Amino acid sequence: MEQTFSYPASMTKRERYEAFLADYRLLIADEDDRICLLANTSAALKEAFGFFWVGFYLVNDPTWLHLGPFQGPVACTRIKRGRGVCGTAWAEAQTIVVPDVDLFQGHIACSSASRSEIVVPMKASGGEVVGVLDIDSDQLAAFDEDDREGLEHIMQELMKELSH
Repeated sequence: MEQTFSYPASMTKRERYEAFLADYRLLIADEDDRICLLANTSAALKEAFGFFWVGFYLVNDPTWLHLGPFQGPVACTRIKRGRGVCGTAWAEAQTIVVPDVDLFQGHIACSSASRSEIVVPMKASGGEVVGVLDIDSDQLAAFDEDDREGLEHIMQELMKELSH
């Protein structure tokens, strides 16, 4: 199966997320392997939106997130619950948008090129956070409400597929 996630530059961000979501549903349909789903999700998001870094950190014990599939430069391998943007999003079970990572107290700098970040929790059907989607940009204030809404919908679709 060949599938691309390239969209016209004339599309608004919201339109790009809507088109992505339709294509994404086809990509993940009937796949039940968690690693395959996370790897293809990272690749598709990077291709569609040109993010600097996109990937997953997964809850493997009650204290730490562990690096999962990603696209981009080498990353931190573990993040403590409540630390940095990822650990905070996990602890608070909510999406966090950071326009300037230098202004986020306790930011963990895996790459000095990262300037802004969005982290979206992966919530199981009972609301438990089982991981986070972490996306970094090399531009300041790269993420907005359209990103939050679009990425939360994508995580909902991913979690539906993972629960089968």
